[in-house]
Amino acid sequence: MSKIKKGTVYLFPVTLGNNESISRVIPAYNYEILHTIRVFIVENIRTARRFIKKSGHPLPIDDMQFFELNKHTPEEDFYSFLQPAENGEDMGVLSEAGTPAVADPGAAVVSIAHRNNIRVVPLVGPNSIILALMASGFNGQQFCFHGYLPIESHQQAKKIREIEQDVWRKNVSQIFIETPYRNNKMLENLIKTCKPQTLLCVANNLTLPSEKIITRNMADWKKETADLNKKPAVFILYK
Repeated sequence: MSKIKKGTVYLFPVTLGNNESISRVIPAYNYEILHTIRVFIVENIRTARRFIKKSGHPLPIDDMQFFELNKHTPEEDFYSFLQPAENGEDMGVLSEAGTPAVADPGAAVVSIAHRNNIRVVPLVGPNSIILALMASGFNGQQFCFHGYLPIESHQQAKKIREIEQDVWRKNVSQIFIETPYRNNKMLENLIKTCKPQTLLCVANNLTLPSEKIITRNMADWKKETADLNKKPAVFILYK
């Protein structure tokens, strides 16, 4: 009896915002593959359905199967999500915004796919971390991504001081993100904690019509009028 050929897991980047033109940031080749797939592992089902429908997928959305993978998903469910691929069906992984499996829970199923000899194919698309670094003017050869810093103000300031020291000692760009409604507090804490000469790039609403990317030292950031509330942003420190 011949062995069933396993399906492929495709990693589909999605747009970074709702008012973004899909054709401007997602290659047409992605659609060709997306439109052949009916089973998806997604961070948010509602967001994923909206993106897939907007892509012009030929199948009715109700004929598709979705597995939701986020911070609330029990780890024991991860393995069952890949059963369609084990049975020979191609699958797609979608983040809520940007690139799946980078600062995203999709990394967990990608790891399982590799352990089970399921082919994984990453596709081209927008990644806010890389776009921000490209536009910052900072060291793109050596950089470190920290994800989210501690929420509590004192612990956050301590972490900011630690990564600022690495900027000056190691010449490494330090990248991190924050929940959009806490962005203004993060900016305030950075200005208060860092040296006046330390550089900060803030890149918000990347790829959207309202995109804004500013690189200043902390002394100049004190003079800058910036409202980052509820705007997806990437912060980068450098010297």
